[in-house]
Amino acid sequence: MRLLILADMDDFHWTHGGGQAEAVVACGDVADPVILEAAQAYGCATILAVKGNHDSPAGFTGPIADLHLRVVECGGLRFAGLNGSWRYKPRGHFLYEQEEVGHLLRAFPAVDVFVSHNSPRGIHDREDDVHIGFDGLTAYIARAAPRLLVHGHQHVNRETQAGQTRVVAIYGHRLIDI
Repeated sequence: MRLLILADMDDFHWTHGGGQAEAVVACGDVADPVILEAAQAYGCATILAVKGNHDSPAGFTGPIADLHLRVVECGGLRFAGLNGSWRYKPRGHFLYEQEEVGHLLRAFPAVDVFVSHNSPRGIHDREDDVHIGFDGLTAYIARAAPRLLVHGHQHVNRETQAGQTRVVAIYGHRLIDI
């Protein structure tokens, strides 16, 4: 299955051409019109997304499916997701304490593809007070071993193998085959 992954895009419209993919997956901090235009450019009826720490609290525009703490099957694969980043400031949307994420994911079911705005702690972290991953995600991939975890937030394009999980950081857009 070919996925078009989007994350942390400041664009107001999709200007990156077209192609073929079975699904568009947005990792947060991408405007709904950009997600929808990318899906149209790539011929995707399936659109899955989580919210980032800079997104509005409003629900997604249909037909974008919200993956936050939900499992959705697509093309024989199970997808799930987690909004936001760690609470690095006192107010804002989709900001979580480290312990809160640990609690949310402690018994969360195993999936093939996990979509997160933030990274797992210790994987793709940046040395500042904002771009630190979630301990709970690190524990989740150690326990549930998804085949693929994609995330944004760190503003890097990087790939790391963590046990049996391929962890891919997206900044902008990328096609991934799974």
